[in-house]
Amino acid sequence: MKRKNFLKTLIAAAALAGLSVGAQAQTTEISFFYPVAVGGPITKIIDEYAADFTKENPAIKVTPIYAGSYQDTIVKALTAHKAGNPPVTSVLLSTDMFTLIDEDAIVPIDGFVKTADDKAWMGSFYKAFMLNSQTGGKTWGIPFQRSTVVLYWNKDLFKAAGLDPNKPPATWAEMRDMAAKLTVKDTSGKVTQYGVQIPSSGFPYWLFQGLAIQNGVAMANDTGNAVRFDDPAVIEALQYWVDLAKSGVHPPGIVEWGTTPKDFFEKKVAMMWTTTGNLTNVRNNAKFDFGVAMLPAGKKRGSPTGGGNFYISKKATPEQQEAAFKFAKWMTQPERAAKWSMDTGYVAVSEAAYNTAALKKYGAEFPPALVARDQLPYALAEFSTHDNQRVTKALNDGLQAALTGTKTPAQAMKDAQAEADRILRSYK
Repeated sequence: MKRKNFLKTLIAAAALAGLSVGAQAQTTEISFFYPVAVGGPITKIIDEYAADFTKENPAIKVTPIYAGSYQDTIVKALTAHKAGNPPVTSVLLSTDMFTLIDEDAIVPIDGFVKTADDKAWMGSFYKAFMLNSQTGGKTWGIPFQRSTVVLYWNKDLFKAAGLDPNKPPATWAEMRDMAAKLTVKDTSGKVTQYGVQIPSSGFPYWLFQGLAIQNGVAMANDTGNAVRFDDPAVIEALQYWVDLAKSGVHPPGIVEWGTTPKDFFEKKVAMMWTTTGNLTNVRNNAKFDFGVAMLPAGKKRGSPTGGGNFYISKKATPEQQEAAFKFAKWMTQPERAAKWSMDTGYVAVSEAAYNTAALKKYGAEFPPALVARDQLPYALAEFSTHDNQRVTKALNDGLQAALTGTKTPAQAMKDAQAEADRILRSYK
């Protein structure tokens, strides 16, 4: 009798072991490329999200791979795609959409949207963020860490300059005039504190796009095959930026993207333009009272949206693609999108996220967290074209040539237009 029971137990244990091995064999692994491009302990947060997702979905294992800047990440993702071993999912710039489509590297998200819940989720994102996520009647990216450009100002320095610390500049003229009052020189005439700083390395096209939009121009068309760099209003917007530096209220030459927040913390600059994705970084490191505002208006208010989308690899297996879709949907649920916004400063991607109790409370206690959301009605899609890296480089080179004084704004934009036209000719 005992022997029979022992055999039954042994068979049951073997069956259980077989089931366990089978379950392990069915685990779907997702490699997840993630760009680290702004300050803050973001890798720790992403690791926690990946672990939490796997706990809730034990049949799926997410492995985050930190691939450097956005530019590094797109290069690595496309290199891996061409080698036949791409990441299953990646967070890449929303502006990489046309490039990823042209490389046949991604699949439309629409094919995974099957249930009423899926459809409601797809319709929940802010329309401004979908402008860089959809083309040709299809959705190619899922908004995740999205942003706008905002203005940060040091309230203590405003007070010292005799300005109202609670009144940021609302127009270009006000920003220029306030910047003059906020610029400080030492006894030798050297500037120790600039009034305003707009970075011109890393993402100069993005910061400049704010000025172009404010002057009434969208620099690229919706289909990504034509640009308007030499539009008189674009040249006028660039002249405004160049004149800020010429008048001594803005640092001369190329201003580094990465060190701009540090310059702000060290009171080397009183106002800066940068991503709302730096908000938590600023909150944690500014040892003074600061404010956050929408960008000042030219002919109108405006900012580009920015940041990254989830994309799903075309070369992944159907099981991996479905798992990646599940992960992207999980990461952008209202409660999680709200937490991500509070942890990082990025704009939560849906109205539902701002209606969560946690983000309502946070916004009431820390109103700067709502500025980027409130700017969305004035926002346009971030500049994006086919062969985006090369076209953007033509624009960046033109902007930097004007800012360093090697070309006039008119000549710089004329040359950038000619180069962009040459690159985009085959996409007409």
